[in-house]
Amino acid sequence: MPIIIADRFFPSSKLCSCCGNIKKDLKLSDRIYKCECGNVIDRDYQASLNLKRYGETTLEQQSVS
Repeated sequence: MPIIIADRFFPSSKLCSCCGNIKKDLKLSDRIYKCECGNVIDRDYQASLNLKRYGETTLEQQSVS
């Protein structure tokens, strides 16, 4: 399995895993992510979902090239 490294500025915890909205004002002390679309999720779990999707998308793009 290849290792995929996301850019350090990839907004993994600020990006809504449901609608894709970026919550720019999210503070490190905010442990629960609440989006306008109704998504309420643990910040770290949110980040893991977004990083998983990022990795899968990157692999798909590499296999097409």
